[in-house]
Amino acid sequence: MTAPAASPPATAPQSAAARRRFILLLVAVAAISPLGINIYLPSMPAMARSLGVDYATIQVTLSVYLAAVALGQLVVGPLSDRFGRRPVLLAGMCMYVLGSLVCGLAESIFWLNIGRVIQALGGCSGITLTRTMVRDLYDRNQSASMIGYLTMGMSVAPMVAPVLGGLLEATYGWRSSFFFLVGFAALVTALAGVKLRETNPYLLQRQAADEPRSAYAPAGATAMGLLRGYGKLICSGTFWGYALTTSFASGVFFAFVAGAAYVMIELMGRSPFEYGVYFGSVSLGYIAGNFLSGRYAARVGPDRMIAFGSLCNLVFVLIMVVGFGLLGVHHPLMLFLPMMGVAMSNGLVLPSAIAGAVSVRPDAAGAASGLAGSLQMGFAALVAPLVGWLLVDSAWPLLGVMLVSSILSVITYRLIR
Repeated sequence: MTAPAASPPATAPQSAAARRRFILLLVAVAAISPLGINIYLPSMPAMARSLGVDYATIQVTLSVYLAAVALGQLVVGPLSDRFGRRPVLLAGMCMYVLGSLVCGLAESIFWLNIGRVIQALGGCSGITLTRTMVRDLYDRNQSASMIGYLTMGMSVAPMVAPVLGGLLEATYGWRSSFFFLVGFAALVTALAGVKLRETNPYLLQRQAADEPRSAYAPAGATAMGLLRGYGKLICSGTFWGYALTTSFASGVFFAFVAGAAYVMIELMGRSPFEYGVYFGSVSLGYIAGNFLSGRYAARVGPDRMIAFGSLCNLVFVLIMVVGFGLLGVHHPLMLFLPMMGVAMSNGLVLPSAIAGAVSVRPDAAGAASGLAGSLQMGFAALVAPLVGWLLVDSAWPLLGVMLVSSILSVITYRLIR
C-alpha cells in the first residue's frame, strides 16, 4: 500500500476551551503510567517486609514495569493503526485497572510482578496513543506545540506521586497506593470512554467510504502485519534521527536520576531530604522546557527546536563536567543547576522529536509512536543500571555517561537533515 503524501483532514477541537479540555483529558490518560512507576517507591521497604523478601527483590518490580512498557509500546502502536486509537486505548486502560488490582491483592512477589506486567502493558497505551491522537488532529508544527503542553502536564505526576504514595502508605498501608490507582484509572477510563472519539484519520476515511476493515491494513494485527508496519519506519533515516535523538536526550536525564542520589548522599554526605529538595528543581526545568515548546514550537519549527535543545543539552552537561568533575566544585548546586538546564533542554527536544517521529509516515503513526517510545524506554533501562554498576567512589562514571549521551543526541540529529 502506498502511503499518502500527507494525513487526511481530521477535526480538531476548535475553541481554546475545547483544546484545553482535550489536552487535560489526554494528560490524565497519559499520567496513569508515570503514577504507576512512582507512587509506590516510598512503600518499597514496607512491601519487602510484608512479602518477606529483600529490598533488591522489590526493586525488580520497577525494572519489570519499565521493560514491559518498552515492549508493550511495540504492539500498541500498530494495533491502533489497524483497529483505531479509541478501542486500543480503552482496552489498555482496563488492563491497567486489572493489573493495579492484582498488585493490591498480591500475597507474594510472584503475583506482584504479574500485576506489574499487566499494569505496564495497559498503561503504555496511554503514553503511546495520546501523542498519536494529537498527531492525528494537528499538523507537525502544531502537534509539536500540543505535545509540549501534554508532556508539561504529564511531568506533574512524577512530582506528586511519591508524596501521595508516602501519605497513603503511612495512613493505610502499602496496598492503598495500588487501590488508589485502581480508582483513579477507572475514573479516567470512564471519562475517556465518554469524551474521546476515534481520531485515526485513515480508518475514519475507510469507514466513511463503507469499506471493510480488512481493506485498511497499514499495520495488521498479525505478526507479519506488525513487521510490515515497522518496515516502513526502519528504512527511514529521518525516523531514526528523531527516535534516536529522543532516546539519547532522555538518556542524559535517566543517567542523572540513576546516579545523582548516590553521588550526593554517599559521596558528598548530604541527607536524603536535601537531595529531594534539590531534585525538585529538575522537574521545574522540565516543565519550563515543555512550556516553551508549547508556546513556540509551532512558530519556530520542530527541527529548530530540536537543534537548539540538543546543543543546550550538551552545553549544560559540559558545565557540570567542568565545574563538578574538573574544577572540583563539589556542591549540590554544581550538579543541580546545570541539570535544571538539561531538563529544560529535554523539554525543548522531546515534544518536537516525538512529533517528527510520528510524522514520517502518517499512515503508520501508531507504529512510529510505539517504536520511538520503546527505544526511549529501552535505552533508559540500559543506562540506569549501567550508571549504578559503574559508580563506586567517583562521580566520573555518571558525568561520562551523561556526556556521551548528550554528544550522541547532537550527532543523531544530523540524520534528520
